[in-house]
Amino acid sequence: MSSNAPAAAAPKAGAREWAGLAVLALPTLLISLDQSVLFLALPHLAEAMEPSGTQALWIMDVYGFMIAGFLVTMGTLGDRIGRRKLLMIGAVCVSITSVTTAYSTSAEMLIATRALLGVSAATPMPSTLALISNMFHDAHQRGRAIAVWASCFMAGTALGPVIGGTLLEFFWWGSVFLLGVPVMVILLIAAPILLPEYRDPDGGKLDLLSVVLSLATILPVIYGLKELARYGWEPLPIAAILVGVVLGAVFVARQRKLTHPLLDMRLFSSGGFTSALAILLFSMIATGGSYLFITGFLQMVEGLSPIEAGLWMVPSALASILAGQLAPAMAKRFALGVVIAVGLGSSMLGYVLIAFVSPVGGLPLLVAGFVIAFFGGGPIGALGTSLVVGSAPPEKAGSAAALSSISGDLGTSLGIAGLGSLGAAVYRSELELPAGLPTGAAETARGGMEGALAVAQQLPAEMGGQVLAAARDAYTSGLNTVGIACAVLAAVLTFTAATVLRGAGGGQGKSPQEEGPGPERPGQDETPSLAEGRLAALPER
Repeated sequence: MSSNAPAAAAPKAGAREWAGLAVLALPTLLISLDQSVLFLALPHLAEAMEPSGTQALWIMDVYGFMIAGFLVTMGTLGDRIGRRKLLMIGAVCVSITSVTTAYSTSAEMLIATRALLGVSAATPMPSTLALISNMFHDAHQRGRAIAVWASCFMAGTALGPVIGGTLLEFFWWGSVFLLGVPVMVILLIAAPILLPEYRDPDGGKLDLLSVVLSLATILPVIYGLKELARYGWEPLPIAAILVGVVLGAVFVARQRKLTHPLLDMRLFSSGGFTSALAILLFSMIATGGSYLFITGFLQMVEGLSPIEAGLWMVPSALASILAGQLAPAMAKRFALGVVIAVGLGSSMLGYVLIAFVSPVGGLPLLVAGFVIAFFGGGPIGALGTSLVVGSAPPEKAGSAAALSSISGDLGTSLGIAGLGSLGAAVYRSELELPAGLPTGAAETARGGMEGALAVAQQLPAEMGGQVLAAARDAYTSGLNTVGIACAVLAAVLTFTAATVLRGAGGGQGKSPQEEGPGPERPGQDETPSLAEGRLAALPER
C-alpha cells in the first residue's frame, strides 16, 4: 500500500465495548471505595479487637501501602500473561481476601488480611485501565471511556464514608469488607463474555529482582511520607524516604540494562507522557492536602458526624465527575493543554475561596471552594490519564496505567505529608490557649485539633470552651494557609499545562489509523494504539 494512501478511520466501539467498560468500572469503584470505607469502621473495629495505637495505624495504612507497592509489578505482569486473565485472577483473590478480612479475629490477623487484600486489589487495577486501550481504538471514544473510569474512582472515594456509615447502622464492622464479593462475582461472570484478551507476545520473563527493588523503592517512600504527616520531621520516616530514593536509583539503573525490563524507561521519552504524569502527581498533592484539612474542618470545627461530613463531600465528587465527563468533549474543540489549564485555573480560584474560610459560619464558603477546586481537577484526572495511556504502545499500556495510578497515590501521600505538616505548623503557631491551663493539657492541645477536643472535654465548661474556640481559630488558620499553598501550586500547574502540553494530543488526538500506517508487529491479538511504533523506533539497548 502506498505511503500516500489515506489511512483508514479507527473502528468505533459498539455496545459490547461499552458494556465491557461497565464491567471494568466495577473493580475501579470497589478499590477506591475500600480505601475510604474503613475510616468509619475503625471505632467499631477498635471496640471489638482493642488494637494498640500502632496496630490501628497499620490496619488503616497497610492496604494502601500494598496497592502502591505492587502496581508496577501487576501492570507489567498483565501485559505479559494477559490482562483479562490477571483481572479475573485478581477478582478471585479480592473475593477470598475480602471474606477473610471481614471475619478476622485479632488485630494481627486483620493487618495481615488487609495487606493481602491490598495486594489482591493491585492485581486488577492496571488491567482495568489498560484494557480500555484495547477496547476503544477511536481516540475520542477512548478519551470518553477513560473519563468514565476516572469518574468511578472519584465516586468510590466519595461514597466510601456514606456506604460504610449505612452498613454500620445495621451490621457489624466486617460488613464493609464484604462489598467486594458480589462485585467480583459479577466481574468473573461478565469478563469472559465482554472483555477482550491482550498480552505482549514479546514480553519476556518477569525479573524477580526488579519486583523486589520496585517494592523496596515505593513502600519506604509511601511509609515515610505518611509518618511525616503524623509525627513531623522524625529521623525514621526521613531515613525510610532516603532508602526508597536510593533503591529507586538502583531500580532505574537495572531497568536500563534489561532486555525485558519490569518498567521500560523509554516510556519517559515521550514529553506528553512525562508531563502528564508530573501534572497528575502535583495536582494530587493539592487534592490530598486540602482533602485532609477539609474533612478535619467539617468534623472538628463544624462538629459534624463522619457520615454527615461524608455527605458534604459528595457535591465535590459529583463536580469532579461532571468535569471529567465534559473534558473529552471540550478537548474536541480546544487544545488538550488549554482544557487542562482552564480546569486547573478553576481549581486555583476554589482554593483561594478556601483561604478565606472563617471558623464561624465558614461552611458555605468552604463547600463552594472545594466544589470549584474539585471541578477544576476533573479534566486533568480524565485527560491526563488518557494522555499517559495513549502515549504508550499497546504492549506497555499496563505499565503506563500502573504509573498513572502510582502518581495519584504518591501525590496524595505527598500532599498529606507536606501540606499536612504546613497546616499543623500554622495551627501550633496560631494557637492561643487560655492562661492557667495545666502544662500537660496545653501540650496535648498543641499536638493537634484532636488533642484539643479531648482536653476540652476534661476541663470545666468555661475553660473548655475557650480551648475549643482557640483550637478552631488555629485550625482554620492552618486550613487557610493550605488553601493559599494549593492555589499557588494550581497556578504553577495552570501555566505548565498551557505551555508544556500545548502540542500534546494524548487520547484526544488522532488515532494511529488516522496518522497513517505504522510498523507491523507480530501476533494476532495486538490492537492499535496512539503511540504505535514510538518505542519500536527507539534504539534497542
